[in-house]
Amino acid sequence: MGKRVGIIDEIRGIDYIAMIIFHLYYDLAFVYGIDLPHPVHVVMSYLQPLIAGTFIVLAGISSNYSSNNFKRGAVYFFIAMMMTFVTAVVMPSELIVFGVLHFMGIAAMIYGFAGRFTERIPYMFGIFLFVILYVITMYIPQGFIGFKGIFSIDMPSQIYGHYWLFPLGLPSDSFYSADYFPLIPNIFLFFAGASLGVYFKSGKASKGFYMTRFSGMAFLGRHGLWIYLLPQPVLLLILEIIMKLTGHQTVFL
Repeated sequence: MGKRVGIIDEIRGIDYIAMIIFHLYYDLAFVYGIDLPHPVHVVMSYLQPLIAGTFIVLAGISSNYSSNNFKRGAVYFFIAMMMTFVTAVVMPSELIVFGVLHFMGIAAMIYGFAGRFTERIPYMFGIFLFVILYVITMYIPQGFIGFKGIFSIDMPSQIYGHYWLFPLGLPSDSFYSADYFPLIPNIFLFFAGASLGVYFKSGKASKGFYMTRFSGMAFLGRHGLWIYLLPQPVLLLILEIIMKLTGHQTVFL
């Protein structure tokens, strides 16, 4: 096991706080239909992919420090399927079929098998390779490969006609998930993080990366799964009470 990278824990802690803020925004705007100022929507439209991308990269880095990535991934995927069940029963309009935790679970299990091979790739080359693959494939779920407005090739429409291919990033017209993070392109972002993790684990990074400066943030980062899971139901409960007391439409009460 390499030295723990303090700055990674701290960044993860910041990312979780940002995620809670985004969940609050999403609940207000899309669950309760509160009319928020336009600039808030603009800011959140940029914040959401930044939060998710950071979360995935950090998970890739952390995969180098896990003693059993397959087991870790299986736990994530089990919890994700429980979320699918809960949203299907309690809030069908917000059904999560293949969200970030589903992706994280499968990505960690894939790394459990492939990690010993990818770890042999020089980390600088690995980071470059996987980032390029991510950028090139990031619009495959939208039906094309390449770059918007620069260079693009339409994907064959036939491959999007099978509902069961949604985990790969090939969703059919009938597919819906309130939170959707398919394997393509996100697996490449995960492996870019894993390549960066090889560098950190080697102990060759600057000593400042391994230091913990903000223990509170680092604590949040080290207990990330529960920090991710608990705020959303707590937020919904608080918002339900506030909406009930202020005479707004509620979802559950």
